[in-house]
Amino acid sequence: MLPLQGITVVTLEHAVAAPFATRQLADLGARVIKIERPGTGDFARGYDRTVRGEASYFVWLNRGKESVELDLKDHTDRRLLDAILAKADILVQNLAPGAVERLSLDAETLRAARHDLIHCSISGYGRGGPYEDKKAYDLLVQCEAGLVASTGTAAEPARVGISVADIATGMYAYTGILTALYERQRTKTGTTLEVAMIDALSEWMMQPVYYAGYGDRPFPRSGAKHPSIAPYGPYRTADGTIYLGIQSDREWQVLCRDVIGRPELAEDPRFAKNPERVENDDEIRGYLEATFARRTSDEVIAMLEVLGFACARVRNPEDLFDHPQLQARDRWREIDSPGGRVQALLPPVTVPGREPAMGAVPELGQHNTSLRAEFAAHD
Repeated sequence: MLPLQGITVVTLEHAVAAPFATRQLADLGARVIKIERPGTGDFARGYDRTVRGEASYFVWLNRGKESVELDLKDHTDRRLLDAILAKADILVQNLAPGAVERLSLDAETLRAARHDLIHCSISGYGRGGPYEDKKAYDLLVQCEAGLVASTGTAAEPARVGISVADIATGMYAYTGILTALYERQRTKTGTTLEVAMIDALSEWMMQPVYYAGYGDRPFPRSGAKHPSIAPYGPYRTADGTIYLGIQSDREWQVLCRDVIGRPELAEDPRFAKNPERVENDDEIRGYLEATFARRTSDEVIAMLEVLGFACARVRNPEDLFDHPQLQARDRWREIDSPGGRVQALLPPVTVPGREPAMGAVPELGQHNTSLRAEFAAHD
């Protein structure tokens, strides 16, 4: 039996943050009923057609859910939603600011009648303040939280390559819901949860905030190398590039002695401690790349691993399907989607002897008939 079996989640969601949170709940066995706009559904369905005709975002975020098309302004459809909500444990929503209030689906209204309901609202900027009604998408929140200004090269800032603001927000919503479920077991009372993208990503930004806010200079954009640890980043070899990370003075000493072949560099005032190594990283890069230029990437990786250093090859996203570590640990499963079977990665938390639900990705309105029949008696 999966831990959330018997829990019903109703979700008024689109795009990434809320679907990411509710998919985690579905993988744990919760029943997740996804309310979609008739005819179009979650607008993430239309982002691309790369996964057997379906959108990559949607396939990633919506497995194991039931899809029902409801017009929430239609009296009959609204009565059906109310019947579903009457049996639900959790409501999750990330509609536009003010939308749930206009629909009387806000936490205050619903929990007045259902004190045991867990109501989770996800927004861009939270309630109150000048940004309360401002539209929020992942890249724009990356900008507002200082992440774009911290990413890229000295010449140009860059977006982080994944929807990191949405993912951070979805994870906090997910953990908040699990906490609320645990609390409800003891108190028999639900919880009103609010998670703002700006809050979630700002939490993840605190190291650069401290570094720049209490330091005497802006947080540096440093491309693929680490801005405040050295040596830590990409280094050219005879046939490509590898990544190396040195985390302590002790590791630096071993690197100087056994890799660079210059043990005296370990005590050089320019390199002895990490802050000075960061200041003089270009010189360190020269020493390392002169050493690596005589070896292929595979040879460099083998040498570094024998010495116990953290290192990595650069892989493309599609290479993850064949990553030797994921393959060896049997981390892939096949799930159904409207376009056919697709590979899906197991959730990161592994519990021995327990297989996550990992259900099918639903077609738009796939469960219209079954859900209308099931809840008609309560309508």
